[in-house]
Amino acid sequence: MNSPASTSDNGPSRVRLFLKSLGPGLITGAADDDPSGIGTHSQIGAEFGYGLAWTFVLSFPLMVVIQQIAAEIGRVTGAGIARNLRRHYPRPVLWTMVSLLLVANIVNLGADLSAMGAALELLVGGNPGLYTLLFGIMCVVLEVVLNYPRYASILKWTTLTLFTYVAVVVVAHVPWLHAIRSLVVPEIQLNVAYATAFVAILGTTISPYLFFWQAGQEIEEQHRHHAKPLCLTPRTAGPELRRIQVDTLTGMAFSTIISLAIVFATAATLNASGVHNITTSSQAAEALRPIAGPFAFAMFAVGIIGTGLLAVPVLAGSAAYAVTEMAGIAGSLDAKPLSARLFYGTIAATTLAGASLNVIGIDPARALYWAAVVNGVLAGPLMVMMMMIVANPRAMGRLTASRRQRAWGWGATLVMITASVLFLVFVAKGAA
Repeated sequence: MNSPASTSDNGPSRVRLFLKSLGPGLITGAADDDPSGIGTHSQIGAEFGYGLAWTFVLSFPLMVVIQQIAAEIGRVTGAGIARNLRRHYPRPVLWTMVSLLLVANIVNLGADLSAMGAALELLVGGNPGLYTLLFGIMCVVLEVVLNYPRYASILKWTTLTLFTYVAVVVVAHVPWLHAIRSLVVPEIQLNVAYATAFVAILGTTISPYLFFWQAGQEIEEQHRHHAKPLCLTPRTAGPELRRIQVDTLTGMAFSTIISLAIVFATAATLNASGVHNITTSSQAAEALRPIAGPFAFAMFAVGIIGTGLLAVPVLAGSAAYAVTEMAGIAGSLDAKPLSARLFYGTIAATTLAGASLNVIGIDPARALYWAAVVNGVLAGPLMVMMMMIVANPRAMGRLTASRRQRAWGWGATLVMITASVLFLVFVAKGAA
């Protein structure tokens, strides 16, 4: 029989174990709400009010299953997605996937860094272009200088900045009965704007860079604990697979709640006040000031910077994992810079390339919404390849995906491809 002391300690110890189990999944979910996502969700709330809230209920289980598959690819095989493509599939498939990822990531990096610079300019004044460049340099330095355990810890705590959007919702006077009803009762519109918004939501929630990042982070955790890939020790895989499941479920739930908070806040303020066109996350913050007050404005702007500091390293890191795996070279955030030149060089090159987009005449802020659309269109083919990997015994050994997991994974893939096709059809009709 447990003593009173041990019984009272049981709750806190469980909480500590739960928090300790959180890592790659939580960081991935939080990075999903990057400034690009904030801009997209702000536009959704401003233009459609609560009309697209139901899509987040749809996307949540799809996010969970596909990110869990990405994590299991990394932990079971001991290799990232690009390396598995290199090992088991034709090289043109690998080159195409990584090339498209790099393009999407650089655009996304440019959009995120530009949004961070604009948000800081709103708060303190000054030159947003300079802030954009400085944020890019700071993110590169942090990724190169800090060792992996310290860096992972910083990313984990940075997720707390997302709670600023919960604070915005509290002061936004949301009509909760209407908002909750919108989660289960779709309001379908058959037009280009609605189809574009639908793909944009899926593109911000189910993004290719998140697949590569979570798989790479599981490998980092494996190396950190000096463990073997689970395909070599399948009998001991149960606890690790359960940890991945809990971590991923928590991270994606966190991401979905924050996304809905942004949509509800902008629907209750901007849409309700007749503001229907938001092109950037910083514009959303500025528009909130006269409607919801200086507190909501400041919280929204601070959240953009905080989420950017979390998302920019994830975007650059996912590109670095993909490029080094494509080249057949080991890359790790725990490696010394001189022994992982290609890895850290890719981080620096992609981050600074994104930061320089507005310098060369391309406005990355305008790409906030469309970066999400591009990710939505590109995710489908990559998800097909991931589903092939998790069903391949040569890659996964005895730990191939279960029938249920395959069914959900292929369902998520079908939804992404269908949404992309519908979007292209509506765009073609609009152009005609």
